[in-house]
Amino acid sequence: MNNSKQKIRIGMVGGGQGAFIGNVHRIAMRISDRYSLEAACFSSDPLRAAASAEEIGIPANRSYSDFQSMAQAEAAIENGITAVVIVTPNHLHFPIAKCFLEHGIHVICDKPLTMTSAETSELITISERVGKHVFVTYNYTGYPMIREARERVRCGDLGEIRIVQVEYSQDWLATALEQSGQKQASWRTDPKQAGAAGCLGDIGVHAFNLAHFVSGITPTKIAADLHSFVRGRVLDDHAQVFMRYANGARGSLLSSQVAVGKENHLRLQIFGDKGSLDWCQEQPNQLSFSTLDGAMQILSRARHQISQASRDISLIPAGHPEGYLEAFAVLYTEFANILAEPVKPHVGANSNAEHIAIPAYLDLCFIEACIASSAQDSTWVSLKT
Repeated sequence: MNNSKQKIRIGMVGGGQGAFIGNVHRIAMRISDRYSLEAACFSSDPLRAAASAEEIGIPANRSYSDFQSMAQAEAAIENGITAVVIVTPNHLHFPIAKCFLEHGIHVICDKPLTMTSAETSELITISERVGKHVFVTYNYTGYPMIREARERVRCGDLGEIRIVQVEYSQDWLATALEQSGQKQASWRTDPKQAGAAGCLGDIGVHAFNLAHFVSGITPTKIAADLHSFVRGRVLDDHAQVFMRYANGARGSLLSSQVAVGKENHLRLQIFGDKGSLDWCQEQPNQLSFSTLDGAMQILSRARHQISQASRDISLIPAGHPEGYLEAFAVLYTEFANILAEPVKPHVGANSNAEHIAIPAYLDLCFIEACIASSAQDSTWVSLKT
């Protein structure tokens, strides 16, 4: 990895007091040790923005109450930020990312990148025109054993892929939590802020992205059933999706936020004609690999039997648990390695296929296809790629 001592000057929009994901990103940046957080627009409320900045240690003259002023000011000063992190509710991702790109500032955005595939397509075009990167933090792709799983698929250890099965289940929205005023529940169940999908757009898209990241194959058709179990909830809190692939493989995706007893159950299983893989996020340091002759291995992170691709991103020695925050930090280190290199003309969004806006575009197409299928009584719908 590139270990340049020059830290990347970075800003943040959103993520102030009371926000969960903003602090996760800041911790990941500190673990990576490649960034210096120097400016922020933590809230559209000037008082909250100022209080958050003081609490986190951002100078008052680099704390802003609106992202437009921040982009303009930071682009104009000699040592302004190089990149911005966007950790706001979904509906703000597109205008913020567009604004900073047009001011010549790289973008790191929490998922989803935008509310629609058309918006993501526009950001890709802008990114390529201005020569600035757009990264999306699909943090589960940062686990070493996910990289190991992908490497084994690429090397042909599973043979031809037959079945892709992924599940992401939680129970935190099993009741009408949004009616209590809980901030995270309120915006995630509001279509004006979250977009046209609820559970599917919040965690289901993580599952879809992970399945695509590891398997390397993309569905051509999907049939989806989106449902809201909690009375009065507008957006889906449960989704089941069937998938068909060009090579004849079949897939299924289950995404639920009303699955009582499930805390953060993300599980990926891939079956080929020679072998299979099984990984669960709640035991992220292990990967089960089975072959047709009946042999099964439990692969452990950072051990000698796993690939160099997996060992390269392990942050701590074997035997010590490495989890959610470290996976985020892996992505931030990879972003830093890319940002440390000169940007070639017209390759802003196309410079790193693991983290760029192109997978984010596919993910938005998936959400839109699922919504269309469910609205047509779960008929098969072609996935735009």
